[in-house]
Amino acid sequence: MPQDITFIHSLLLFSTAFIAGGLNAVAGGGSFITFPTLIFTGVAPITANATNNTALWIAAIASAGAYRRDLSIEKRQLLLLTGTSLVGGVIGSVALLYTSPDVFKKMLPYLLLSATLIFTFSDFLKSWLQFRTRNDFSATPPLFVLLISQLLISIYGGFFGAGMGILMLATLTFLGIKNIHAINAFKTWLGSCINGVAIIPFMFANLIAWHQVIIMAVGGSLGGYLCAHFARQLEPGLVRKFVIVVAFAMTTYFFLHS
Repeated sequence: MPQDITFIHSLLLFSTAFIAGGLNAVAGGGSFITFPTLIFTGVAPITANATNNTALWIAAIASAGAYRRDLSIEKRQLLLLTGTSLVGGVIGSVALLYTSPDVFKKMLPYLLLSATLIFTFSDFLKSWLQFRTRNDFSATPPLFVLLISQLLISIYGGFFGAGMGILMLATLTFLGIKNIHAINAFKTWLGSCINGVAIIPFMFANLIAWHQVIIMAVGGSLGGYLCAHFARQLEPGLVRKFVIVVAFAMTTYFFLHS
């Protein structure tokens, strides 16, 4: 059950969400700060995951609106992948509801490790995808294969979610989309579908700590908006290294305390 929250915890959540919003504006990886902070402030792991997912969804909705003009893709593919994302998000979130707190607590370090590795090697993945699109030597896989891939990513996203966007980049690149803005638009839209539909089972199970969601959503939105100017002046590589260090530190902490 969601807990009451103290002023100190509110200030901590707002501050870390503000920083996470700034990090997301530069290089991503804000969840590596907000999710552990929820746990450190006394929120149970499964509730923290549901709360973090909800706060991310609010931010994703704003981003999806900004990207709406770039959603230039065949309507059939858009509808199929959107439907697949919704189904996968529900499956993942329901699976989380049926996962006992003890089992999830044991899984948590491995989930964080997988997300950390995905984030750490995301540049290599992007480089490979760019090479693949420049050298179109392989046949585009059938749409069915792409739908299965998106379903698995969506289930993971509904269950945990960190690193989901990077995984979706691979699926979307194989659609033959070469415009980076179109890829980001599609990724953001599908991500908002996954997180949005996952909230519904969480709401019925009363897992979302709404006070924390509001604080984090306001802090994250302000951080992303106010840091946008400074983000352009920072070296993304340095910010990524900072996020990677934090991610590995958090992962190590949870391995030691699981």
